[in-house]
Amino acid sequence: MKIIDAHMHFSDFPGFREVAHAAKHENTAEHLLRVFQENGIVLGIAMGTRPEKEEPGVCLPGVIDLAGKFCAEPYSQPPQIAYCAGVDCTVPLEKHALERTLEEFEKLLHTPQCVGIKLYPGYNAVYPCDKVNFPFYELARKFDVPVVFHSGDTASPRALLKYAHPLAVDEVAVAFPDVRFVIAHYGSPWIVDATEVAIKNDNVFLDLSGLAEGYFTTEEYCRKNHGYLEHLKTWMAYMDDYGKLMYGSDWPLIHIPSYIGVIRSIIPEEHQEKVFFANALRVFPKLNALL
Repeated sequence: MKIIDAHMHFSDFPGFREVAHAAKHENTAEHLLRVFQENGIVLGIAMGTRPEKEEPGVCLPGVIDLAGKFCAEPYSQPPQIAYCAGVDCTVPLEKHALERTLEEFEKLLHTPQCVGIKLYPGYNAVYPCDKVNFPFYELARKFDVPVVFHSGDTASPRALLKYAHPLAVDEVAVAFPDVRFVIAHYGSPWIVDATEVAIKNDNVFLDLSGLAEGYFTTEEYCRKNHGYLEHLKTWMAYMDDYGKLMYGSDWPLIHIPSYIGVIRSIIPEEHQEKVFFANALRVFPKLNALL
């Protein structure tokens, strides 16, 4: 079965080397591509984190930087890696700064491998529905790319969970019905709330990344977290639409072969091709050209 990893990282972000080692991986492009080949992963969508440069007052897009330099130019990263341009705006921008910001995002969105936009509510104290984000949703509409929100628990104790609650996506999904939105990490631990937002809004999808961390065997994780996985399965079955779900790993935070096994264990076999591959092509249509 071919797999698209709809949520991962391709960055030398501080701490990523250590978490990769804890998951029995190496945070290098060479190692990642070998893991891709071994596990049938044909494409990965990395979340842009840091801008390539700084410009005072301007919100430059976060890109990816594991290939030895920032990958903001088309095909400067491996062809198996696409990415979402990251947004780090927390206050309204002056007119000139906003124009420069959107110019830089448009430059990336014109390239084949920039396939979406990623926002970080929780890490940034801004709700998805804050007007400061609206220009990015307009860009997503213009380029027919999705907007991915960090949602649910955060890796930093200094982040604020209220901004990352999946219910916050409902308002922006209603305001922009022709833009596709992705609730990352299934909004965990707010599984019920994320499910309802996805059921209610045709333009909202869920990725299954980051529901675990570190190294474990599939059998070990399923045994230890049986209750959590049954809860997740219950609400996925309640939603009764596996076209809403996408596999993602949150690499390098997770041992990929084991995590693939965990997700396979909770997705009915007849829906696995959609969840592991086809749904990502619908949500991120620019991937079709890369394949």
